[in-house]
Amino acid sequence: MTAGGMKKKSGFNAAVRVVTLALLAAAVVKELRQDPEDRTWHGKLGFVPYELRFPTLERVKERWWSPDNPKIVGPKVFGVGWAVNLGRIVAVVRGWIDGRSAAEVTD
Repeated sequence: MTAGGMKKKSGFNAAVRVVTLALLAAAVVKELRQDPEDRTWHGKLGFVPYELRFPTLERVKERWWSPDNPKIVGPKVFGVGWAVNLGRIVAVVRGWIDGRSAAEVTD
């Protein structure tokens, strides 16, 4: 605790925030450098995905709840980085409970 009674933020959290903001700024610059008709507002910076389009219910479901998708992590619904596919996790856990392997859950 600091003298003001507030918790001191960790250096790691601050570094993550700075990197996230830098990647977000780089994604915006990358899109703005393209011709307006070529801008998609989603893609990758190196290996980090970004999604700057307005979120839709369909995209939220696709990214957060897609039990048939074999990937557990994928691009965020909005922003820079990855989201967890909770539907896939639930499907795998249900498969384990039922005695099936993760590969069988997809079938």
